[in-house]
Amino acid sequence: MTRVHVVLPAGVDDPARPSGGNVYDRRVCDGLRSRGFEVREHLVEGAWPCPDRAAQDALAGVVARLPDGDVVLVDGLLASVAPEILVPAAARMRLVVLVHMSFGDAPPGHVVPDAAVRERAVLSAAYAVVTTSEWTRVRLLERYGLRPDRVCAAVPGADLGQLAPGTAAGARMLCVAAVAPHKGHDRLVAALAALDGLHWRCTCVGVLDRDPEFVDGVMARARAFGIADRVVLTGPLVGSALDRAYLAADVLVLPSLAETYGMVVTEALAHGLPVIATEVGGLPEALGVGAGARRPGILVPPENPRALAAALGRWLLDPALRDDLRQAARERRQTLASWAQTTACVAQVLTSAGS
Repeated sequence: MTRVHVVLPAGVDDPARPSGGNVYDRRVCDGLRSRGFEVREHLVEGAWPCPDRAAQDALAGVVARLPDGDVVLVDGLLASVAPEILVPAAARMRLVVLVHMSFGDAPPGHVVPDAAVRERAVLSAAYAVVTTSEWTRVRLLERYGLRPDRVCAAVPGADLGQLAPGTAAGARMLCVAAVAPHKGHDRLVAALAALDGLHWRCTCVGVLDRDPEFVDGVMARARAFGIADRVVLTGPLVGSALDRAYLAADVLVLPSLAETYGMVVTEALAHGLPVIATEVGGLPEALGVGAGARRPGILVPPENPRALAAALGRWLLDPALRDDLRQAARERRQTLASWAQTTACVAQVLTSAGS
């Protein structure tokens, strides 16, 4: 049995603030236990990645209590902004950093002072780095000059769910993302407003309290365009409620300005849903291809409501296209990574760190 200490943000299990990073952390911890690891979790309070003094002290206290020589896996939301704490500690423990998002490439709303300098210091001191996409792995190698053999991509798994039946018209759109500037809901509303005379309804699932002013602005734009009755903000959904949202949809729409991977893409594909998304970061990697190299969706340039509107219009107006993308999504569904595969990759890194 290998003992590993896992240092996580305290909100990792908060159903009111679900995120791909939280799901990944929980599934990996549970998966490591099922593989025989002794997993000791340490939860750190604070508004990470912008901690106050109390949060920094809390992390420092956790790290100080960890035994010398033990393997320690730290979520990058904490690690990448805490070089003063973790760089010295790396000299006495086997530090592995799990990078969900590089703060050197942080989207709007995630600005961290001296992000690249601080992140470089931590990742360079770590024994190993685990990323959640190959795109992020390559970015870190290019940006920080890390050793390639010490940086491993462990892409998120997906649980195959019930296939969404879809509708003939394809009019039920679903967006699963926190309603915040970097997720592009303002561009989505502009694109939807351009679909003159077409029938559609867009359900937006995601937390509403990260940037209340932005949320108000999105709905104000929807009202100004005369489409507020067709844009529904549900707040966060988890578990069976989220599954029902996928099953009720025809297509996932993700207009993000930045994504490290985009777990909601593979969640949608796990239900056989095609995806219309922006071509940013790791999103093309998450979308992937099905049999015969067919892409199960449409990728458009970011920050371009016209391109997004054109893609949505094609989806609504072309039944043959909808059929092709649905078939490609069902083919891609069969090639999605499992959480067992994700955990096996992380376990290999941790075992190497402990040997």
